[in-house]
Amino acid sequence: MKSVTALLLVGMLILWAELPTGSAWSCPPVRFTCALANPPNQCYIDRHCSLFKKCCPTFCGRKCISKPRRFSV
Repeated sequence: MKSVTALLLVGMLILWAELPTGSAWSCPPVRFTCALANPPNQCYIDRHCSLFKKCCPTFCGRKCISKPRRFSV
């Protein structure tokens, strides 16, 4: 019974960690990587960024990125 409870708790923690942080957009893909072994990061999670920005991996380290704008014609 203890193992079932522990498994349920771990499952709930995994689901909680995967919940979106309120933004429906995702980070742009990174096609190239930095040659530095430990590039500097401006942020680690979305909560480290200001409103309407997201913490995304970039060419060299993680940075707060603004939501991409969509242009309509």
